[in-house]
Amino acid sequence: MPILENGKKLVEKVTGWQRPSQNDLERLRRPRKAHTFYFKDDGFVPNHPYWPLIVYRSAAALPPESDPAAIFEDLFRRNDWKSSWRNGIYDYVHYHSRIHEVLGIARGSARVQFGGKRGRTLTIKEGDVAVLPAGTGHQCLGASEDFLVVGAYPPDGSYDECTSSEDHARAVQDIPRVRKPRKDPVYGGRGPLLELWAVSRRARTMR
Repeated sequence: MPILENGKKLVEKVTGWQRPSQNDLERLRRPRKAHTFYFKDDGFVPNHPYWPLIVYRSAAALPPESDPAAIFEDLFRRNDWKSSWRNGIYDYVHYHSRIHEVLGIARGSARVQFGGKRGRTLTIKEGDVAVLPAGTGHQCLGASEDFLVVGAYPPDGSYDECTSSEDHARAVQDIPRVRKPRKDPVYGGRGPLLELWAVSRRARTMR
């Protein structure tokens, strides 16, 4: 991690980019509707039994003079979603059974299949944010050359990566045990996630 952090500082020095201030973050964050997507267990990817994938379209303004990844890193960190990384999205189906994940699109665009083979393919582009409850399958089907994602995690849970049918039986036991985050990664303590992820299993079946 120190090497990565030093690398970020070097990029900021060479390019002139600066990390956003707290006032900048408030100005760059945009109020957006939460788009929700529910996925069923397909026998390979469990998905979450009652919490939806949440997508915020154009949730952050990314000025060309700023480091777009730093904007997402600091926004997520401010809301206690940490252990951030910069990369793409794997081109194979995978999910995390013991932790939730947020993906902020810093550059470019991609077609991503969420929920496994029977899920939903969405085009996500810079400025968008996807919040994946534990168990949500995701796979990149194609991306622009400049595609860059910032990922982060809430403080509760532990990272794992599930990619095979052998993971399924254990995962369906682990997923419901992952606690709801205290804050929405974009909108904090009053964000839509807190209500959308408060829906119980019984309430979900009544939809």
